Amino acid sequence: MRSTLKIHVEYCLIRAPFGGLGIRTEMIDESLMITQVQYLSHLDQPSRPLNELAKNAKEQIESYFDNPNSRFDLPIKNQGSVFQQNVWAKIESIPVGKTMTYGELANQIKSAPRAVGGACASNHYPLIIPCHRVLSKSGIGGFMGEAKGPYLRIKQWLLKHEHAI
Repeated sequence: MRSTLKIHVEYCLIRAPFGGLGIRTEMIDESLMITQVQYLSHLDQPSRPLNELAKNAKEQIESYFDNPNSRFDLPIKNQGSVFQQNVWAKIESIPVGKTMTYGELANQIKSAPRAVGGACASNHYPLIIPCHRVLSKSGIGGFMGEAKGPYLRIKQWLLKHEHAI
């Protein structure tokens, strides 16, 4: 039996102080959800949000850029393994302006730091699920699965914006 569900995907690009963000929305089971937020180290041309959820996401993200204490209230598609979801839930509980090491988080969920780092790298919703607040024990650590490069500059910007470093 074929599924009659239509999945309508829209993608918009918004400016950010560090470059840009890509926001993907999809209609899933008759509910519009965010299915990905993507950091961009540069953005040549933004594109306007084409649906109300993307417009709302853009407004909430811009509010965060104005005030790091702004909260996100956006419907996101439940993705990832049970382990990843446990890591992401713990990360969501880290307050603005605070950080935690991969090891500290791993100890709280009875896991290993590398596994926590892998879950962070698999996060579909950076900024909404703030993996930038998780650091190595000897410094800033990696970000978005990279140990150097433009993503680390984004992580540094976010931590400075939140007065965490």
